[in-house]
Amino acid sequence: MTHTTDRTADVAVVGGGIVGLAHALAAARTGARVVLFERDERAVGASIRNFGLVWPVGQPAGLYERALRSRDVWLDTAKRTGVWHVESGSLHVVRSAEEEAVVEEFLATSPHAAEQGCRMLTPAEVARASTAVRPEGVRGALWSPTELNVDPRTAIPALAGLLEREHGVALRFGTAVTGIDLPGVDTTEGRWRAERVFVCSGNEFQALYPEVFAASGIRRCKLQMMRTVAQPDGWALGPALCAGLTLLHYASFAHCASLAALRDRFDRELPVHRAEGVHVLVSQTSGGQVTIGDSHRYAATHDPFESAEVDRAILDYFSGFAALPRTRIAERWHGVYPSLPDGRADLVARPEPGVTVVNGLGGAGMTLSFGLAAETTADLG
Repeated sequence: MTHTTDRTADVAVVGGGIVGLAHALAAARTGARVVLFERDERAVGASIRNFGLVWPVGQPAGLYERALRSRDVWLDTAKRTGVWHVESGSLHVVRSAEEEAVVEEFLATSPHAAEQGCRMLTPAEVARASTAVRPEGVRGALWSPTELNVDPRTAIPALAGLLEREHGVALRFGTAVTGIDLPGVDTTEGRWRAERVFVCSGNEFQALYPEVFAASGIRRCKLQMMRTVAQPDGWALGPALCAGLTLLHYASFAHCASLAALRDRFDRELPVHRAEGVHVLVSQTSGGQVTIGDSHRYAATHDPFESAEVDRAILDYFSGFAALPRTRIAERWHGVYPSLPDGRADLVARPEPGVTVVNGLGGAGMTLSFGLAAETTADLG
């Protein structure tokens, strides 16, 4: 373990969300002295306002291996911190011929997923895999064993603690970076020196190198989510759940020609859901609550208020394929994350020597950050 001294580090990371934490970990593993700056006193952004799902099954072939590498780092992190996690896998519940066609095409054309154990379950197998899935009308489900469920509200702080405790990373929460002129890094606590800087500023992308983000066309995605009260008597969700709308959301299914018929059906039958970008994922927390969401609106600036209509659309769709012992909603919130408009999985730019900007992972930060960080810091080792 090496330590920063006298406001000097080999690597400075800007941003204390999952992308910044992942880069701090990857840099520290090379033996570099690392300092991480986060303007807030603790992580409060998209990295803790999500499902806590590591979701390889949603990634296209080119990103699947990156997602699996991230999953391995999460598992190691969970082992080292003792943080709650479940190797839950996932079920895409299938309730129509159109959904069945997409899943069958996906399995036939995605050998990387099949090699990991993805397969179609029969209705009887679905019933054995999950007591939360409503049996009415179920034709089967896509089973994927690779999904991992953590609780982001505990996992993100635990990861920061691990960086400080085991890797000697200097954490400067409550410290904003106001300018970079290497080797100088100007912050609200004074000037630091660093040889390399990784700018992982997430939703605050207008403060440093705004021209990079303006050129990328990046915008903000607003999503609404909910969390139930704790379920009774240790009730466990089992596999993370989703259904047909999710087949339209993730890039892993985008190549399937059969998707067009499913899209047409949902456009006709669920116009509000489609207009609001609703697809429903279901996960569980360390306290036994169940997280349900979400919606997707894209713009540079969003209305700060939440829509009751969107929440109803999410819950109506959820109740069509799943049921819980306790359905009372205890929390509602929205999150905002940067998203690229052209389908790119990330924005990695080098606006000047020694500076790397990493952003635009969309809703895949929990799934891809560790794998991406290993790639962007590869030249440090």
